Amino acid sequence: MAFNPKHKSHVILEGRDRAPARSYLKGIGFSEADLARPIVGIANTWIETMPCNFHLRELAVKVKEGVRAAGGTPMEFNTVAISDGITMGTEGMKASLVSREMVADSIELVARGYMFDAVVALVGCDKTIPGAAMGLIRLDVPSLVLYGGSIAPGRYKGKDVTIQDVFEAVGANAAGRITDAELLEIENVACPGAGACGGQYTANTMATVLEFIGLSPFGSSSVPATDPRKDKVSFECGKLIMDILRRGVRPSDVLTLKAFENAIASVAATGGSTNAVLHLLAMAREAGITLKIDDFDRISSRTPLLADLKPGGKYVAVDVDKAGGVPLIAKFLVDGGHVDPAQKNVDGKTLGEAAKPAVETPGQDVIHPLSNPVKATGGLVILRGNLAPEGCVVKVAGHERLSHRGPARVFDREEDAMNAVTERRIQAGDVVVIRYEGPRGGPGMREMLGVTAAVVGAGLGDSVALLTDGRFSGATRGLMAGHVAPEAARRGPIAAVQEGDMIVFDIKNRRLDVELSNEVIEQRLANWKEPQPRYTSGVFAKYAALVSSASEGAITQPVL
Repeated sequence: MAFNPKHKSHVILEGRDRAPARSYLKGIGFSEADLARPIVGIANTWIETMPCNFHLRELAVKVKEGVRAAGGTPMEFNTVAISDGITMGTEGMKASLVSREMVADSIELVARGYMFDAVVALVGCDKTIPGAAMGLIRLDVPSLVLYGGSIAPGRYKGKDVTIQDVFEAVGANAAGRITDAELLEIENVACPGAGACGGQYTANTMATVLEFIGLSPFGSSSVPATDPRKDKVSFECGKLIMDILRRGVRPSDVLTLKAFENAIASVAATGGSTNAVLHLLAMAREAGITLKIDDFDRISSRTPLLADLKPGGKYVAVDVDKAGGVPLIAKFLVDGGHVDPAQKNVDGKTLGEAAKPAVETPGQDVIHPLSNPVKATGGLVILRGNLAPEGCVVKVAGHERLSHRGPARVFDREEDAMNAVTERRIQAGDVVVIRYEGPRGGPGMREMLGVTAAVVGAGLGDSVALLTDGRFSGATRGLMAGHVAPEAARRGPIAAVQEGDMIVFDIKNRRLDVELSNEVIEQRLANWKEPQPRYTSGVFAKYAALVSSASEGAITQPVL
């Protein structure tokens, strides 16, 4: 039976009783012919507060032109977007992960309310990508995600720089290693225009993920934000959504466990962000697919690191595009048997078919061949132990230090840890512990890029370790364990750690432990008192009441 392209909108727009609805829409310019066509919602995360999503209005125009050219009627709407980078290190950063749920909720709500037949989601900054994907998974209507693209790198003293360099320059300045004038110069050049952060940080990691998992057209994400080709990509996405709609392809048709495993392999092969663990777990929960935190370690350990990208490597996302793009990464992974080539994309191609025509730029060394990987295994490692019974996440793509033992320096807020670093109270060998920053405790699970970058900038990146029940930015590097679960606010063992306790990172054996007996930990936890919520009303309070553990993706779930 043929799929009805107006499978949703006919309910709200057709028949005598729907005359008032049509009248409203005619009042803002839609014609009788417009309303007779399939209705495509254009979910835009444009916002005038950051470069990542700033250009999405222009791309939406091209998407809508493509929809109309292919016989549909686009209706654009907006949702929220929070910049991790701008809010980093402040109370505002607590809004970031919460915004992922808000993006998903608002896309779902508007699409259900207006009964769109299909949806195109335009995304940029970190949480808008998984948030849009989660919303589309819930709706399960023909849909796709279009990534706005990466920012171009800045130039400083003849080298490419990104926002990571600015964060690290703050630490270097605090340590007296660079002058105020040098910090200002780096600040002024690092972000030369629109687009998401330039390294293989969370935005570019998740954009790569959505191509491998099948929700973004293959080859669309690696085209940079300000490249003239992005307009054509956007127009073609508008046309493509009408083809997807006529074929009746839904997210549930492409999202399989194998597709999620392909996505994890893409993160491992590119040295991607630890946030991918959180977001893929959340997407899997929305899709009803059983994905476990330990799957990331299993797949990463069998996948070579092929892309030499910041924060651990030399290059930025724009260089990936010049080298051959995401399709070239896919081709190498397919050739090496590291992904399942039979998994489908909403564009109708299998991963193997999409990767086959990839063209490598002669002489490029951004994406290494299988015969000469950057490292033999990917960068994601899951640790367990008496400090993280539910697991925690470490990225080892950018360094070789695989063990550390040192005294705990304990902080119950990110700001206190940041002050300790900038005031030079953290010494070589220390283990910085930042707690009560988890999904519930924060609330919102703030990223610790300010602190981790300050540690690196102070020259302590090779001698200090850090662990937190919060998150890390994709730009974080060094021996840093995030997503420690259970979190302190849920009476996790991290709440029992005291100043000076010896903490051991053992990457080889996948352990994170404090040198205390189980009896001592339980004794300390028996005297633990749950802290008063930091928010008792509003969106943060609602989030804290509903959010799950980081080991489950930190998704909000109704209390039934």
